[in-house]
Amino acid sequence: MMKAAIIYTSVTGNTSTLADIICDTMNKHHIETDLIPVDEFHPEQLHNYDIVTVGTYSWDNGELPMEMEEVFEAFEEEEVKHITTGVFGTGDSFYPYYCGAVDIFRDMLYVHTNLAVTLKVELTPQDEDLHRCEKFCDRLASEFAVVS
Repeated sequence: MMKAAIIYTSVTGNTSTLADIICDTMNKHHIETDLIPVDEFHPEQLHNYDIVTVGTYSWDNGELPMEMEEVFEAFEEEEVKHITTGVFGTGDSFYPYYCGAVDIFRDMLYVHTNLAVTLKVELTPQDEDLHRCEKFCDRLASEFAVVS
């Protein structure tokens, strides 16, 4: 059975809500999924999973939140090329760099992992975002099947 982790951070609760939706969707796909708040993350945990998704908000002008730097560095430093990954986040399109932290993670995960998919959601997830979460999880599962 595939094992997945969702490592996330949230300030307003929007990214936390999205992480919960993705976790529920992964479980419906019969993928055992651990939901890990960033303050409970340890770099060696990455090796316990086939699929890892990262959920983040964007700080200031589309930058990584400080609490996500350890996660970012772990992917850069650990041998994780075999892990299928996805990144998601929430943001406000009012700002010039909408979900900029998602783009920063996307570019790094593309180099160091088997990046399968990204997802950006405007502020609080709405009903129409549920279908997008379903597609996000479908892509992760199918990409994992291709690699393994």
